[in-house]
Amino acid sequence: MIVRLKALLPWFLLLFMGVAWGLSFSLARIAVSAGGMAFGITFWQNALCAAILLAYTYARRRPLPVSGRHIRFYFIVALLGTSIPASCFYLAAEFVPAGVLSITVTLIPILTYAIALAMGKEDKSAIRMTGIACGTVAILLLVLPEASLPDRAAIPWVLLACVSSVCYALENIYLAQPGTHETGPVRTACGMNIVSAVIMAPVAIGTGQMFMPSLPLGALEWAVIGLAVITAGAYTAFIFVINIAGPLFASLCGYLITLAGVFWGIALFGETHSPWVWASLVVMLVGLALVTPRAPDHGNEAGTA
Repeated sequence: MIVRLKALLPWFLLLFMGVAWGLSFSLARIAVSAGGMAFGITFWQNALCAAILLAYTYARRRPLPVSGRHIRFYFIVALLGTSIPASCFYLAAEFVPAGVLSITVTLIPILTYAIALAMGKEDKSAIRMTGIACGTVAILLLVLPEASLPDRAAIPWVLLACVSSVCYALENIYLAQPGTHETGPVRTACGMNIVSAVIMAPVAIGTGQMFMPSLPLGALEWAVIGLAVITAGAYTAFIFVINIAGPLFASLCGYLITLAGVFWGIALFGETHSPWVWASLVVMLVGLALVTPRAPDHGNEAGTA
């Protein structure tokens, strides 16, 4: 029974990550609509998330390692895992529907395979190469047809959101390297958010995008709190799944994130999408299915599921 539960744990964590991160796109739109700006939102999300995780690490009496090697590690995952991609998403959230933003996340496993292939960490596969092609076609379906998006001016912002997927794919590859697991998922997420907050503070202040929370808490503050809680829980779960099941298995949460993001957008904002957007969603999910191994490996790449 215990063995069976352990085998199912990665799948339960995938479900949690998908539903939670899917909601984050709608929370991002709420935060932006309530007057928050990208760099300020990123800073407060990181700061609150870091506070939550730091309190947890000290409650467990496992203080954060702060050697030069660890700080270098936190800096890399901070850039790839939150500072750059979160800022890109929040910049795009003002102009792109939450459902469309969530579709771009499906690129992460496709790009993870493409980058691993380019680095010689994956073997060539005609089926999985077709998956990469599907990802390209799906993005083209979003940006090329005249009727795909409500506003053609949103196209550059869709492409900016795709930059986030590139960052997350690079992070997947980096976190799969030997020696990146010793800090543990909670402390990695904690260190990452502390460093990202330090990075984003001068950026937000220098660009005039910093804001101070007000009382009573309004839509902006509650949205940022929700984003911080999701980041603390889902990102920690993500690193944990990478550690026990590998980066490609962890990136399967792209399926659930995308579907949950589309339906959260419909439920919270009444979003409607053109046939081109739905076609892009289907093609992207097909590409994800082709890229993902049919049976996870038992090595470093995908681990055991």
